[in-house]
Amino acid sequence: LNETFLSLRGFYIDNAKPAIFYKNDCDFGYRNSIFKKELKNRFAISKIRLRLHKNPVIKIDYGNVKEELEKTGRTDFSIKDVSEVISKIRREKLPDPAEIGNAGSFFKNPEITSGEFSLLKEKHPDMRGYPLASGNIKVAAAWLIDQAGWKGFRKGNTGTHSRQALVIVNHGGATGEEILHYAKEVKRSVYEKFEIVLEEEVNVL
Repeated sequence: LNETFLSLRGFYIDNAKPAIFYKNDCDFGYRNSIFKKELKNRFAISKIRLRLHKNPVIKIDYGNVKEELEKTGRTDFSIKDVSEVISKIRREKLPDPAEIGNAGSFFKNPEITSGEFSLLKEKHPDMRGYPLASGNIKVAAAWLIDQAGWKGFRKGNTGTHSRQALVIVNHGGATGEEILHYAKEVKRSVYEKFEIVLEEEVNVL
């Protein structure tokens, strides 16, 4: 998105006033933007404008995309190849909403300072961190939740998916209130173990 996004159009919900936002206006970050912060629930996006290329540079250095592509024994990958591999990975890691209720990744990967990461690394040598341009370290929320004992855990009709700890699932009949309560328990448990505050990825209305 950072390389293809040009602008978007929309309107302010309270007065229907139209507006255009360019890339620098949007304050894009990891799964974040001005529309999830200052303008959350205040602005509706109606159109986006992208600049696409006829001869794109294919990037495969994300997660285990490269590893999966290399299994094919080929070196000339198309956009379709990459798309199919990413879809395959997501099907294997994330539950199908048609089979079990879920909203995808429920929590964001948190950012902590390099100093905080170093201290935690001493206590938890297996902890992985990914350096960011800001100097902070991004930590895998799924790993934190798993280490806190929630992966595959079930409480009533709510639970955490057995293959992906980021996903809270509805086994059938759980209310929104129950799911939010379960999420709060997960957050509290992770904070007690790592002193890291998880932030929801989903928007709660």
